[in-house]
Amino acid sequence: MLMEKNDSVTATRRESSIRGVPDPEVLEKTVRRKFTAAYKLRILKEAEQCTEPGQVGALLRREGLYSSNLTLWKRQVQEGLIPKKRGPVAHTADPRGRRIAELERENEKLAHKLKQAELIIEVQKKVADLLKGSSGENS
Repeated sequence: MLMEKNDSVTATRRESSIRGVPDPEVLEKTVRRKFTAAYKLRILKEAEQCTEPGQVGALLRREGLYSSNLTLWKRQVQEGLIPKKRGPVAHTADPRGRRIAELERENEKLAHKLKQAELIIEVQKKVADLLKGSSGENS
């Protein structure tokens, strides 16, 4: 009896020490599955060929899918949404937009040069006025 009591106490201690230590294994974050359009169409075709009860369920279990996947994919086929890709929309380069950007940069450069030329002309006028004034005083 004493032996059995010690065994149960030891077992209880082991259980409590095991519970107190967290599991060191870090679980991976699950990755969302992405189904291609060809895969979706293949599964839908297989599901349509199922005639006996339980065949669709076996197909879903084999592929690891839910019945909601089938209903969603059927709706997508009816609406013509299957070939659509997910993610950000790829922007096509507009040749006119590139040309407009080039012209705007050129316009800015020319406007800067014009401003510099106008400043130089103003300075030249002031210098000419000063020279006229100083030559008039000397005469």
